[in-house]
Amino acid sequence: MDIVFIKQLQVDTVIGVYDWEKTIKQRLLLDLRLTADQRAAAQADDIRLTLDYAVISARVIELITAEPIELIETVAERVAHLLLTEFSTSQVEVTVSKPGAVPQAQTVGVQITRFAPEVDH
Repeated sequence: MDIVFIKQLQVDTVIGVYDWEKTIKQRLLLDLRLTADQRAAAQADDIRLTLDYAVISARVIELITAEPIELIETVAERVAHLLLTEFSTSQVEVTVSKPGAVPQAQTVGVQITRFAPEVDH
């Protein structure tokens, strides 16, 4: 199966569990991998037959910035659900990084893999 990916999608949003975090925007970086057969799109050279990176990126940013969220785990789950329900993909891998959350680390984060309900895994 083919992979459509978006690396280091930057989203500035209110994220965190501490009171001070709820008053500022922080940057999240997302890596998205969507499994989908791309042969028809490639053969027809037609964007309507593929996963449009710009549309996916806009929807993910809209979702994450719609309301404050405390956990990056929640961000990952919501993004995975969005990708599986709104786009033609059978499997998604979502990595959410929060640079600066731990001063001694370049970044921290979570990575999840989720499958569309009808797909055997």
